Formats: sequence, structure tokens, C-alpha cells
Amino acid sequence: MPVRLRGQVYKTIIRPVLLYGSEAWPVLERHKQSLRVTEMNMLRWMSGVSRKDRIKNSRIRGSLQVRDIADKLQEGHLRWYDHVLRKTGRLRG
Repeated sequence: MPVRLRGQVYKTIIRPVLLYGSEAWPVLERHKQSLRVTEMNMLRWMSGVSRKDRIKNSRIRGSLQVRDIADKLQEGHLRWYDHVLRKTGRLRG
């Protein structure tokens, strides 16, 4: 399977499972770190590289065209916050 297709599979199947319900989590730094570790383990496995190969995380993410999971977590929080503001009538527009 081509590397970019693996990235697409990760983005459409695996990442949503990892972030399911995360909009309502009170996220601590240890939660973010745990998600990052899990994500990188999966990305390394999908890419067929190990930690012994000493390939940087940014390079693996770049080849799969995947952003950091903490960024997606923050996007989800902001989307949920916007939804709550609209629902309560505090946000106009």
C-alpha cells in the first residue's frame, strides 16, 4: 500500500477512534503526551520503521502527511466550544 494512502487510512479510521469524545475531556498535558506516544507508535508501525532506525517523528509525519494529534485535539475543543457558545446564544453571527 502506498505511504500516502496509509496516511489517509490513519486520518479517516484510526485518529477519529483515538479522539472519540475528546471534545468534552478536561485535557491534561499527560493526556496529550499519551496520545502523541500512541500516535507515533502507530505511524512508525504503518511506515515500517522502528525506533532503532532513528528517523525523526517530523519526517515520519511528513511522509504520511499527518499533523500532530495534539493540534487535532485542540481543533476539536475549539469546535465544541464554538458549538456551545452558539447553543447558549452567546455568539452571534
